[in-house]
Amino acid sequence: MSAALLAMSRHLEMRDVLKTIVASARELLEAEYAALGVPDDHGGFAQFVVDGVSDEQWKAIGPLPRQHGILAAMLHEAKPERLADVRKDPRFGGWPSAHPDMSDFLGLPIRDGDETIGALFLANKRCPKPEGSCGFTADDEELLGILAQHAAIALTNARLYERSRELTIAEERSRLAHELHDAVSQKLFSLRLTAQAAATLVDRDPARAKGELQQVAALAAEAVDELRAAVVELRPAALDEDGLIATLRTQIQVLDRAHTARVTFESLGVRALPAAQEEALLRVSQEALHNALRHSGAGHVGVTLVRGGDGGTVLRITDDGGGFEPAATRRAGRHLGLVSMRDRASGVGGRLTVESAPGKGTTIEMEVPGG
Repeated sequence: MSAALLAMSRHLEMRDVLKTIVASARELLEAEYAALGVPDDHGGFAQFVVDGVSDEQWKAIGPLPRQHGILAAMLHEAKPERLADVRKDPRFGGWPSAHPDMSDFLGLPIRDGDETIGALFLANKRCPKPEGSCGFTADDEELLGILAQHAAIALTNARLYERSRELTIAEERSRLAHELHDAVSQKLFSLRLTAQAAATLVDRDPARAKGELQQVAALAAEAVDELRAAVVELRPAALDEDGLIATLRTQIQVLDRAHTARVTFESLGVRALPAAQEEALLRVSQEALHNALRHSGAGHVGVTLVRGGDGGTVLRITDDGGGFEPAATRRAGRHLGLVSMRDRASGVGGRLTVESAPGKGTTIEMEVPGG
């Protein structure tokens, strides 16, 4: 129990907290399956995490469960449910064909004051006897109750952290708007007026028109420089505070909620990197995600960050969208941000590769060297 509580306290990201609670409950109570659902306001679940079910099984099961049957009872009546065989309960409504078979069941609401913020449940108590499950006991229910109390604290802290991060993002957006207005908008306004003046002078005073066009070129160059400076200075605050992995995970969770496509993130074996590398990796991932979500028509976009074989770090963004022909894109002058991404990679000693073909999806990989 102490190890489980310590593990929960280590995380602030909502998804990490949910996974830790579920894994801890399953291990602590020796269950075959465990799950935790965070309800939304529309009869479903905003988040739903399972443990003991493979990724292949989970995909085959299909859509997330709705708030019905025993799940609804836990959420709305806010009381524990301990059953010898969930399938014999009159509230049981069946499950999808790919769903694993479950018998004994223990479920508990997670409460924050008067609000039910989650439902934690376990199935199939492991038993050394060959005849099958032992069933959950009153002691198991009490133990899960203690875990649920601490889970409520961890979930509440994660929700507060998420809201704080969203507020920080909103403040950063506001600051960016002011930066762009002050640094660039006025310059662009001057550029427009100068271009209009040049247009009126082309026929009657070509020499003056040429001078005005030179001024247009100079103003455009200044605007580009100021825009680049504004963007470069906007190293995300989250990157300094939380590091690359947490920042990527938060941004990808936001994108997953905002788009119909499923957006996922996985990290393995990557530790803190030099600041320049972290920023370059973040910017490349943002550009690649933007392209995938806006242009590819993908149903799933996956982002992975892993440790390379030579001690470096590899960022990979893969989508199952329509793909494109990279060579044809270059010939047409439509780079989809590839030039910018390659510049960012080479700027930190890394390299960027693009694999795509019409109808085959796209994989963008950036590798940076180790220290």
